[in-house]
Amino acid sequence: MAESKILRHSVTNNIFTPESNNQPETSERSSNEAYFSFEEHFIAEETFKLFASSWNVGGIPPPDNLNLDDLLDTQNSIADIYVFGFQEIVPLSAGNILVPENSNISMKWNSLIKAALNKRKVTEDRLPQKAEAGEIQRIYPLKTHSSINSSAPDFECIISKQMVGIYITVWVRTELRGYISHPSVSCVGCGVLGRLGNKGSVSIRFCLHETSFCFVCCHLASGGKEGDERQRNADAAHILARTLFPAETQQHLPRKILDHDQVIWLGDLNYRIYLPEATTRYLVKNKEWSILLQNDQLKAELRKGHVFEGWNEKEIEFAPTYKYDQDSDDYYGSNHKIKAKRMRAPAWCDRIIWFGKGLKQTHYNRVESRLSDHRPVRAIFIAYVEVSGPSKEPHSVLSNRFVDSSNYFISSRND
Repeated sequence: MAESKILRHSVTNNIFTPESNNQPETSERSSNEAYFSFEEHFIAEETFKLFASSWNVGGIPPPDNLNLDDLLDTQNSIADIYVFGFQEIVPLSAGNILVPENSNISMKWNSLIKAALNKRKVTEDRLPQKAEAGEIQRIYPLKTHSSINSSAPDFECIISKQMVGIYITVWVRTELRGYISHPSVSCVGCGVLGRLGNKGSVSIRFCLHETSFCFVCCHLASGGKEGDERQRNADAAHILARTLFPAETQQHLPRKILDHDQVIWLGDLNYRIYLPEATTRYLVKNKEWSILLQNDQLKAELRKGHVFEGWNEKEIEFAPTYKYDQDSDDYYGSNHKIKAKRMRAPAWCDRIIWFGKGLKQTHYNRVESRLSDHRPVRAIFIAYVEVSGPSKEPHSVLSNRFVDSSNYFISSRND
């Protein structure tokens, strides 16, 4: 693994064990950083590639032959961690709103993801991926002829959770699983009565080595009328205020979203464009992205400091992701032969933003799938992760740290 810096020093308090994370030495250090006693140790910084995607699938169950290759783009880039966020994996009917989970649908999505991530290619070595400037490259061998029938997968699901239509599932390289600890979830409903799960968020947190991660998958308030953006701002504020991860005995772990070292927020944020519909359609047709983005609600609300203060989003260089005619590349209402029930101007409803230190976003684009009226978006990050251990055996003390969260973990055997 790549190590870009190593710091050596000694501490004399709090003996480290694989199951415990103690209080930080200073306020600048991560709340989940490990400590050692009476011996020299190092803190190394390693880089990991992280893939995140968001897709509103419009209540359409995935067909058995759904091809996820374009979404994953594994022909060009292989990540270490994959985070998939979905919205509306079930129709948002009154009956479904009262049933938080539909295991058949979520397991179907996990089964498709497992198959796509674990496709075995008969090759002796994985082709090296292009490394960013100044970064040391890590290469993992693919399964070869001798191991292609091995039952051990390349990627495993470490945690998944559904709340009505919102679903998030996290997959990691099998060899990383032993360095993942403290996975847990927190759900916040912002829908009917301000509490039900037709809108809201499902958040997942875990630690990779000594760095804490939080992923928020959300579906914010809909509506294209003037002023509807204020309800979306309120939903985001409620999610930040009400998300609370469970406390763990003798562990000083972050419990609020913003307390984590690295946070990625993805989902159907539903922000629209502050322009008349005819103007928006004209600018979209002519690919005038810069003018449209100057009037994008989310960017405007960020500039005003109304929401997501201090968060980051990579420049958007793709067409609006919403709203399309079913199984078509035409925006809803643009085909005059098809009568639209309600007009919906194109918008960048589907977004991925991030917060914290140690993340570098390298890609941000959309995927051309016609499954629903939204196009999925995806982002790739380089995550800089702290690894701590005794100077002689830096990784041995960090093995077997994965915690099985049985209430919400879907094991790979059932994917």
